[in-house]
Amino acid sequence: MEFFSRQKSKYAGIKGLVGAYNDYIKYQYMLTEKAKHKARVLVFWERHGLKAALDAFPHKKSTLYSWRQAWIKGGRKIEALNEKSKAPQTRRKRSWPIAVISEIKRIREEHPNLGEEKIYPELLIFCQADNLPCPKPVTIGRLIKDLGGLRKYPQKISHFGKIKKVNRQKVLRKPKDFQPAYPGHLVALDTIEIFINGTRRYIITFEDIYTRFSFAWATTSHASLAAKEFFELCIKAFPYSFNFGLRELSCWSQ
Repeated sequence: MEFFSRQKSKYAGIKGLVGAYNDYIKYQYMLTEKAKHKARVLVFWERHGLKAALDAFPHKKSTLYSWRQAWIKGGRKIEALNEKSKAPQTRRKRSWPIAVISEIKRIREEHPNLGEEKIYPELLIFCQADNLPCPKPVTIGRLIKDLGGLRKYPQKISHFGKIKKVNRQKVLRKPKDFQPAYPGHLVALDTIEIFINGTRRYIITFEDIYTRFSFAWATTSHASLAAKEFFELCIKAFPYSFNFGLRELSCWSQ
């Protein structure tokens, strides 16, 4: 008759615990080539003396003593000679005025998930008005990360009645390094949906990035026929020629 232990561990049920434990054992006792070289040097030192070891290997006396100290402290095991992390124990922390941090929080609360590139112009106006140093966009992103991300994920209710996060859909976007060279080279199209007196309205906007020429049109329909009519109005209103690709047309027709 076989007997099995029924003792329950407090770590039972934690996903990835066994894999993390195996990786810890593997890397703790894994021997690197540098550790093997250190062991050969120390063994040579014990057999032939310190002067012979310094002549045979291009290492300083202080280096050999530090290796020997780590070797003895680790029970004369080669694993003790593996390279340790050289990261500083005390790292420099970002210190910015509380007013700047509070303004970043306020902007993110009013405009959830707004990126650091778009936060920077508004934050710069605030800092110049109060004579405060303004962090660059890269630093703003790091400050947001230090504050926990300040993210607000869109949510939906599943058919089971549970609240779930809505995953972000990948869309075609303009490369950040792309710059328009002439009028009509790059145009931006967008649409928003609002309710006015119980009636649904769609506001479609057109903007030429080079000249900043803008055009907006309100409609009660978001069908492909309304998009076609909007394009015709844009061609008449915009004084320069431009071409829409099939991909943009397909996006409007959805």
